[in-house]
Amino acid sequence: MKKITFLTLISLIIGNASIAQEYQPTQENLENREWFQDAKFGMFIHWGVYSVLGVHEWVMETQSIDKETYGKIPAFFNPTEFDAEAWVLLAKSAGMKYITITTKHHDGFAMFDSKLTDWDIMDRTVYKKDIIKQMAEACRKHGLKLFLYYSQLDWHHNDYYPRGDTGKKAGRPNNGDWENYLDYMNGQLTELLTNYGEIGGIWFDGWWDKKEADWQLRKTYDLIHQLQPQAMIGSNHHQAPNEGEDFQMFEKDLPGENKGGFSADSEVGKLPLETAETMAHRWGFSLQDKAYKSTKELIQYLVKAAGYNSNFLLNVGPMPNGKIQPEFVKTLEVIGEWTDTYGETIYGTRGGPIPPQSWGVSTYKANKIYIHIMDWKTDNFFFPTIEGNIKSVIDFQSKKKLKHNTNSYGTLVELPENRDYDQADFVLEITTN
Repeated sequence: MKKITFLTLISLIIGNASIAQEYQPTQENLENREWFQDAKFGMFIHWGVYSVLGVHEWVMETQSIDKETYGKIPAFFNPTEFDAEAWVLLAKSAGMKYITITTKHHDGFAMFDSKLTDWDIMDRTVYKKDIIKQMAEACRKHGLKLFLYYSQLDWHHNDYYPRGDTGKKAGRPNNGDWENYLDYMNGQLTELLTNYGEIGGIWFDGWWDKKEADWQLRKTYDLIHQLQPQAMIGSNHHQAPNEGEDFQMFEKDLPGENKGGFSADSEVGKLPLETAETMAHRWGFSLQDKAYKSTKELIQYLVKAAGYNSNFLLNVGPMPNGKIQPEFVKTLEVIGEWTDTYGETIYGTRGGPIPPQSWGVSTYKANKIYIHIMDWKTDNFFFPTIEGNIKSVIDFQSKKKLKHNTNSYGTLVELPENRDYDQADFVLEITTN
């Protein structure tokens, strides 16, 4: 009876919220968007009971595990070494300003205390502690914003029907009520947005599984904005942004590119941008995934994202014991050393006046332009004409002025002799008036 009453209430809220024909973001939302663009760097956390198997977060699908068999896994999930504060401090020391964590992935398992199902961490594990609550408290304590990943796709729920392109071997009955599933999804989102304090935003994934379905997105989006007006909504649907969304993300790609193969149909919109990438190959913990990206590669990815006017969301897939694997910790520590020195050249900036080039990118804020040189092997560097008069060009790290000559075509700069050509990023700071 309680469940029916709760879902009925949610339906009424959604119905009233969706009367508006055109989405108008609130002032709180616009301010959050501005903060988001200034933040530039976040930690993505893919963590769930699938980590027990040490394969990856898609293991239920790729190994054709039916839901009855998969239901045995949570009993083995007991992350006694999980320390939310340690995770948050690691992110903060790396220079990250926010965290996005999976609350429910495609396997449908809730990493929070959901009253709408027993397929959650409180009812199915011996751990019986709310991960999202702990993360929310730690983020609040240390000044990081918390964003919540939520999978619209669900391989476990019987009412996720008709089936989409995935989850066909999960052993579910060939019937279900799609409206009931949408009520369930909106009910869980209501729990997430009422039980954990202020949330930075919702990071949706899974729409692509049923592109032709009636997702009733505006109902869901209006519900979220009603519950927390500042909360930003983004969806990893690989399309142009939809009405009611507040930021646009790109999976394993910089905005406008399609090297990862996910963004063929994507169009870069006018919303704040974010690119999400892994530290190895997989998103979730994978024992055999040793395709670790170098710190140089990840620092350059962060810098390039800023040059593309985008944030960089860097993923970790914690182990089932609750620890982030040592390889990732070491990498984040090195990235933190870089952001301590060079953070000023990306935080609070926007994509600079020089479009991304093969040698690197530019960023700017106020009267400062930062040219990030990542692939240039000579001691003379030329950049095209920029607006305003150039007062000075300095080596950002040493703060030494560099000789330069400007003409109608642009500016030629004498770079320091014997500089380290292999460093991740050599930055020029240009002051204009």
